[in-house]
Amino acid sequence: MRWSPTFLIAGTALAVAVAGCGSNGQSSGSDPTTQAGSSTPTGSTLPQGSEPANLDPTEFTTNIDNPYWPLNPGSTWVYREVEDGVTQTVVVTVTDRTKVVDGVTARVIHDVVSTGGEPIEKTYDWYAQDSAGNVWYLGEDTKEYENGKVSSTTGSWEAGVGGAEAGVIMPADPKPGLSYRQEYDKGNAADRASVVSVDAHTTVPFGSFNQVLETGDVNPLERNFVEQKYFARGVGPIETIQISGGQAHEQLLSYRP
Repeated sequence: MRWSPTFLIAGTALAVAVAGCGSNGQSSGSDPTTQAGSSTPTGSTLPQGSEPANLDPTEFTTNIDNPYWPLNPGSTWVYREVEDGVTQTVVVTVTDRTKVVDGVTARVIHDVVSTGGEPIEKTYDWYAQDSAGNVWYLGEDTKEYENGKVSSTTGSWEAGVGGAEAGVIMPADPKPGLSYRQEYDKGNAADRASVVSVDAHTTVPFGSFNQVLETGDVNPLERNFVEQKYFARGVGPIETIQISGGQAHEQLLSYRP
């Protein structure tokens, strides 16, 4: 994607809008679908801040068919990421494994980040879809590597453990202005997202896409951190651009359903 003054100004406005959320992740005058207070995962209620998710395991499935991020076992995405001038390869694979997290049976997703052919991070993420079509994020087991040995597990968390709460990674019905918590583990994980557009256009090495979902993501634990993410129907994440708090750009190279 071409970087331009117009694009950067739009990104700055996005940062202000998303970072302006209140302590519970909910902006004033927000869509009622972002309001807290319900303990049932439905299409009209998404989690905010640190509120309890109170998930009902009978509402969930590992058959994840949300059009903006279909997670079918065997599917693989390959990305090129340039972070602070360093080029990395990211491979995301949907496994046929499941894991019970906070009573919910979740699909296990495997992410491997490598540079120069050497893995520098390996992560297992856990996702499940509720009956309304929202894809929930129930935690991750992440390991960073140096010289082939684990150097850190920072960022790992699991819903239901130590006060951690599940969040939504992809809404069933994204609309501009909709905001939601993606994860919560006090002092460790606190990502939030807000839908910016469902009609964006993006070109990446894998192809050109219209009617793309664009979100603005922030992490209150990292001051000034703002990302723009793009999702194509039937494919999933195709591009991520960090526009504040650092420099990183990730684009989809290939996708195998």
